[in-house]
Amino acid sequence: MPETGHRKGLLAELKAKSFLRYHGFRILAERFKTSVGEIDIVAKKGDMVIFVEVKLRKTADIAAEAIHARNQSRVRNAAELYLQQYPEYNQCEMRFDALLLAPGAWPQHIEDAF
Repeated sequence: MPETGHRKGLLAELKAKSFLRYHGFRILAERFKTSVGEIDIVAKKGDMVIFVEVKLRKTADIAAEAIHARNQSRVRNAAELYLQQYPEYNQCEMRFDALLLAPGAWPQHIEDAF
């Protein structure tokens, strides 16, 4: 079966979730969709909740460039709605991270990416 863009995206998110779990995070949500945007992954470790944008491109540099201002705004707006829906996390520290994936390379976890 050929890998479509959607399938590649799902596999990238699976790798990202595995990476985060390996580093002690618990996955709270994935593909959290709202009318204002989507969050690829919401995860928690200790008192820190992170909203993660996952990008798969040919290189990590190209993946980083794909996280543009409009994309950041959508994730932030979706995070506000997530916190309204799950107020138990409002007292946690919060961060917007990126996980950059490229074929044949280790995932790059960028903390406080935006």
